[in-house]
Order: sequence, then structure tokens, then C-alpha cells
Amino acid sequence: MRRACLCRAVAALALLLALAACSRGSGASAVADQGYVSGDGTVRTVPVRERAAPVRFSGSTLDGARFDLRDHRGDVVVVNVWGSWCPPCIAEAPVLQQVWEQTRGAGVQFVGIDFNDNRAAALAHERRFGVTYPSVEDESGQVLLTLRGSLPPKAVPSTLVLDRRGRVAARVLGQVSGPTLRTLLRDALAEQDTP
Repeated sequence: MRRACLCRAVAALALLLALAACSRGSGASAVADQGYVSGDGTVRTVPVRERAAPVRFSGSTLDGARFDLRDHRGDVVVVNVWGSWCPPCIAEAPVLQQVWEQTRGAGVQFVGIDFNDNRAAALAHERRFGVTYPSVEDESGQVLLTLRGSLPPKAVPSTLVLDRRGRVAARVLGQVSGPTLRTLLRDALAEQDTP
């Protein structure tokens, strides 16, 4: 009888440990230890009259060119924060490239912000997924800091849709889907240029 009680106690302890390992708390801690906080896919649109000042950033792209967001005023711009080390970023890369290919002739520009990454890994990621839009290097996080107020720190992946004046029209915290991004772009492209 004593042996049966001991076996049940060991089995109960094993079950508790297994449940604890699968809980959200330990998963969130593991993600935080990886240097990023993946969002839940929350989409927020900003009404035109509530939009803040235009977003501004510039920097060197992974291929060594200079990128300045101000050069793209008049276009709707998709800004995607990513890292080659981030599983949701890897999952959304083909979607972003596909939407870019479908919209680039329609007054749309895409730019990535490659956060907390090294150049070799980032370039390998771009080759793997055939990414053809530019990505600004941001190993130190300084470019991401220019987006404070629009994105939480370390919100990777995240996607902003900027209107033609460079103001945040929408944001997605976490992995973006093709249908969501297409809808946000359609809405931003349909807007009249109002203050």
C-alpha cells in the first residue's frame, strides 16, 4: 500500500511539473530571455485627426545603402521590425514579401528595421525568403527608439502602416497576416490627404 501511495505521489508531481512547463508564465519568461516580446497580433488603427507627428528615422541598410524615411513622403509606408532570430519574424517574412510584390507599384514602400541582429544572419534571412525591400540595420536599438510612442520597446515583430504624410495610420503588435496587411494598406491608400 505504501508503494502505491509513493507511485501516485510521484505521478502527481510529474503531472504538476509537466503542466508548469506548459504554462504561459514560463513561456513568457523564455521569450523575454530571448530579447524580444512578441505581441498578440493586436491591430490598432489611428483615425486621421488623432495621428501624431510624422515618424522619422534613417540609417544604413543591410546592403550598405542609405535609407531616409523622409524620402518616401507621398507613399504609404510599411515599417516592419524584425530579427532573423525571431520565430514569428521568420513566419511572417514570406507574407511581407508577397504583399510588397503585390503593392509596390501602387504608391507603397516597405522598409524593415532589423533589430538586435548581426549582418550575416540578417542577410541570410533575406536571401532565404527572397526579401527585396530595404531593411535598416539596428543592432543597437537606436532606430527602434525613434518609434517610441508608436511601438513598445522590444516589440518584435511589429508592423506600422504610415500614411502619405508619414504618420502612423495603423500598427500590428506581433506577426502580421497577409489579409490584415492588405486591408490596412487598402484603407491607407484610399484616404484623402487631410490634416
